This record gives sequence, structure tokens and C-alpha cells, in this order.
Amino acid sequence: MAINVLLVAAVVAQLISALGLVVMRTAADRLHYTSAAFTVGPFCVLAAVLLREGMTTAAYETIGAVGLLFLAGPIVVHATARAGRRQELGHPRARPEERVR
Repeated sequence: MAINVLLVAAVVAQLISALGLVVMRTAADRLHYTSAAFTVGPFCVLAAVLLREGMTTAAYETIGAVGLLFLAGPIVVHATARAGRRQELGHPRARPEERVR
């Protein structure tokens, strides 16, 4: 029963993240919902796998996949936010000494 609850919670978390992408108006707001998709759902799936399988090869693979999502997710969100900001501002230079005179 607990495994089913965790899997339903994972699906609901992903659906809420997807709904947030559709409903929010600005790109920055959408990115907040995207970052939740990297954490909440995968951790619920990880907990379900650990409850069902114990510490087996499948559990280790799931730990690796969720760990990768957890570590790479913020990097992807940050890079996307920076790219959007640069697009919004017209590709500003990063440092004053790089400005063309």
C-alpha cells in the first residue's frame, strides 16, 4: 500500500509541475515548477523502489539516477534562466572590461 501511495504522490507531483508550466506567465515562474520536477517526484519513486526491492542492483541504479537528477537539475534550471535573461536583455557583456568602445 505504501508503495502505491508513493508512486501516486510522484505522479501527482509531476502533474502539478507540468500544470505550473502551463499556468504561470513568466519564464522565471515556470522555472520554479521545473525545478520541483527534478526533486519531489523522483524521490518518491526512489522511496517506492527501496521499499519494494530493498538494497538490490535496481535500487542502486535508481539511487544513481535520482542522484543525477538531484545534482544536475539545479544546473539545468540555472543555465536556462541565464540563457533566458541574456535573450531578454539582448546579450549583455558579462564584465565591464569586455565592453566595446
